[in-house]
Amino acid sequence: MGLTMSGATSPDLVARLRSAGLRPTRQRVALARALFEREHHHVTAESLHAEAKAARNPVSLATVYNTLNQFRDAGLLREVVVAPGRSYFDTNTGHHHHFYVETDGELHDFPSDKVTIAGLPTPPKGTRLSRVDVIVRVRR
Repeated sequence: MGLTMSGATSPDLVARLRSAGLRPTRQRVALARALFEREHHHVTAESLHAEAKAARNPVSLATVYNTLNQFRDAGLLREVVVAPGRSYFDTNTGHHHHFYVETDGELHDFPSDKVTIAGLPTPPKGTRLSRVDVIVRVRR
């Protein structure tokens, strides 16, 4: 089960950032609020940047990218790569898979127990299986 932060308040967010080893700067807390104070969802750096601007939180797109990557590295977010150079960040870090609506650029969760994966090859020597991500691509 992933780290659940939906519905978190600002003091909770500050504590979670600190426990993840991140300094709770004003910009990180503002972006964490946009990400985690509502139900699980998927964002791109561009959509989060637009949301921050609309909320009058002055933050550069580069800072948004850096923060998303820091949150991902700290285990607060999960990155879902749908195409080279096209990533979504998922606030649900628990094990699940995705439908990707190619025509709309939408990502939708579905439970991991809805997929059976068999016959995976043995990982290369010195490595271990971390996770299997399934992205089912659909069109409208």
